[in-house]
Amino acid sequence: MESDTGPSEALRRLNVFNRHFAPLIQQQVSSDSLSPSLQAGLSNEIQYVVKNSILTAEQERSYQENGFLVIPNLVPHHKIDAYREEFELICEGKNRQRSAGMTIMKDVALKTLSGERAINKLQDFQDNEVLFSYCSSPELLQYVECFTGPDAMAMHTMLINKPPDPGSKTSRHPMHQDLHYFPFRPAKSIVCSWTAMEKVHRQNGCLVVIPGSHKGQLMRHDYPKWEGGVNKMYHGIMDFDASAPRVHLEMEKGDTVFFHPLLLHGSGTNKTSGFRKAISCHYASSNCHYIDVAGTTQANMANEITDVAKRKLGEDVEVNIKDIWYMKGRLVKGERITL
Repeated sequence: MESDTGPSEALRRLNVFNRHFAPLIQQQVSSDSLSPSLQAGLSNEIQYVVKNSILTAEQERSYQENGFLVIPNLVPHHKIDAYREEFELICEGKNRQRSAGMTIMKDVALKTLSGERAINKLQDFQDNEVLFSYCSSPELLQYVECFTGPDAMAMHTMLINKPPDPGSKTSRHPMHQDLHYFPFRPAKSIVCSWTAMEKVHRQNGCLVVIPGSHKGQLMRHDYPKWEGGVNKMYHGIMDFDASAPRVHLEMEKGDTVFFHPLLLHGSGTNKTSGFRKAISCHYASSNCHYIDVAGTTQANMANEITDVAKRKLGEDVEVNIKDIWYMKGRLVKGERITL
């Protein structure tokens, strides 16, 4: 088993990361470099971080300006190894109770395969105690509270297993905003944690982000018209400006990025022969409220999520998008209020 890196090493890597990315971000991102749709709201004085004793002034300023923050070596390696082992057991299908309630997704180009090679994502593992222990881990929650406040819900859970691309480029994920999937607000009280389960780099499809884009508006999403096909629910921004400056987040095992739900992000194809695993959770303040997405740009995703839920529960079951998210949500800190 790999040994955990000590605190001094984590601090050293954080300083290296900041020295490497800060000049790049400052050079690339300005209101002039963003498209008009992303410039909307840049003058808004929204505070994206709540009062806390965890983040440094530099970290708060970085998240406020860029919409994401990388914390090196946050999740211990032995915990990541336990998540990996649980994922492999689910792939083997030996115990159906392990995957009860989950959405198990397969790459559209690899559906003839079986086991780990066929599964590119697990969603909704809130009832699997091994995987959900990631969402409730103290090392994560101390940071989550900096964005959600003291009352936090785990709303959406994923383990991503980006497979080696078969040549169809279906392993890539189009640029998108996570808020497109969520019928609750305010956006500033939602945050994603995304932890690398192994070394993540450009060759195996690391995350790509557009710093500062969280200050814009929710944009129109739909399936991109890609020749090789698109995986289920991989919606992308329809009028995405491909010239927008971007940053590739290359990360080590255990590194965790926290990012805002309006941040434009995606990932490239996995050009290696191995998998690229990550585990993720979207948190929201339990004081958030649900909104009606009917007739909005989110209606297409809401309809798709509802259809999936009805296939699971039965077509005769009356369920709406609010019900679905209410059932997915699980309290991880403080008390459940309105969400």
